[in-house]
Parts: sequence; structure tokens; C-alpha cells
Amino acid sequence: MVTTPQLAAAPTKDDPGAPVVVFDHVSIGFEGKQVLDDISLTVSPGETRILLGPAGSGKSVLLKLTNGLIKPDSGTITVFGEPIDTMPDNQLFKLRGRIGMVFQEGALFDSLTVRDNVAYRMMEQKVPEAEVTERATEALRFVELEQTLEKYPSQLSGGMRRRVAIARAVVNRPDLLLYDSPTGGLDPITSTTIIELVMKQRDVYHTSSLLVTHRLQDAFTLATHNFDRALNHMVPNPDGHLDPKTNFLVLHDGHMIFDGSTHDLVHSDDPFLKEYLS
Repeated sequence: MVTTPQLAAAPTKDDPGAPVVVFDHVSIGFEGKQVLDDISLTVSPGETRILLGPAGSGKSVLLKLTNGLIKPDSGTITVFGEPIDTMPDNQLFKLRGRIGMVFQEGALFDSLTVRDNVAYRMMEQKVPEAEVTERATEALRFVELEQTLEKYPSQLSGGMRRRVAIARAVVNRPDLLLYDSPTGGLDPITSTTIIELVMKQRDVYHTSSLLVTHRLQDAFTLATHNFDRALNHMVPNPDGHLDPKTNFLVLHDGHMIFDGSTHDLVHSDDPFLKEYLS
């Protein structure tokens, strides 16, 4: 079970109805190999896009492009209405302040305490120490780990480290969250805890997100459940309804072969999708 502190949403001056992320015919390759080919997609405000596909299909590369960590060979990418593929590094650094990213395996700094891992960006920005501690504690409370403030990553389980990574991603109250296989390598029970946190961020704070996963169970749990604030945990949607703000993207061999709703995905006649989902 996870708790719900009052983590306020970040203010935004964007058109509330405008897409948060737009890829327009984006391609990229490395060492002569095409990794993503002519990719177009959008992420709408409050929407969770779940990115599926076999290993090596370009899912993590797509997240790095969204965060401006790498630039495409062709096509355009806009985030919050800004063209990040041509944006200078100083502007890009500022824009990343509105994006939270959960990397594969958590990617925590072993030499820093949990508090300093969560607050790393704030410390770089010279935020006052009292505010750093307050906001780090608030974010850790969101993932039910406020008691680990002064511990080191080596003292935590794999699932706890992943939850700290989520706390670090949400501490600045982002307008967009990028999750790169947040449950990879975790046991089913711990994976469910992580997915519940993702769902809480979606349903309580309505944060737009792109989520890469290899676990179909996690993907469909997000589509078929919601976070109940009164009960303080996730519950199945009534009457089998599917979450309208959770939709799917599927990559295969660098191409986008599906972009649509949960219903359309599970009822697709595409031979690859049928085999993949089975």
C-alpha cells in the first residue's frame, strides 16, 4: 500500500490541450544500423503511453530522444511545444527540469545517501538545505520510504532502490515522466508495488508519461486498474472498463507497428501482435 502526500503539481504556462510530446517522422541510427525509422507519435496531457516491443526495438532510445539526451538524424521532436532536436544545451537543461526520468536499474549514486540521491538536482541548483530535506522527505513519503533518508543504496533492496529512483523523478513535480523498464529484474510482488506508484502518479497527479516495459502484466494492470485515494491502493476498474488515458505504442525492428487504445491492441488481427501478446 502506498500513501498520498500533498505533492502539488508543477505550474505550467502551456496550452492545456496541446500535446506534451510530438515525434514527427523521427529516425536515428548508430554505426550504420537504423534503430528507429520514421517514428511519429503524440503524448497528450495526462496521458500514459505504454511502449512495448521486443528487446532491441528502440524503446529506450525513444525515451532518450524525448529527454534530449540524444538527437535524431531526421524528423522533429517537440516537448511542451518546444523543438528539442534543435534546442541549445542551456535551454535543454532548463526544460529537463520539467521532466522526471526513471532509468533502468534505478541508476542511483552509491556514494550518496538516499536523501542526496533524491535531491541531487536541487543541490546542484543551490536550493536551501532545509527546503532540500523537506522536499526529499515529501518525495520519499510518496513511495513510503521516508525512513530511509540517511541510508545508502547498498543498504536497500532492489525494489526499494527502484522506489527511490521514482522519488527522485517526482521530487521536482514534473510535467512529464519517462519510465525505462521500472519493474525490470524485480519479483512479481515488488513489480506490483512499483506499478501502483506509477498508477498513483497518473491518477492522483495526472502526470503525462511514457513507460517502457517488457512485462505485459504490468502494462495491462495499468490499463485495467485505477488508484483509489480513499482505499489508498489500486483497484480494478468497474465493469471491466479500460482506462481511457492509458494507450499503447508497439515498436518492432525500429518501426511503429501499433499506436492506439488497449481495446484495439488486444483485438488486433496483426500476426506479429497476436504472437507477441500471446
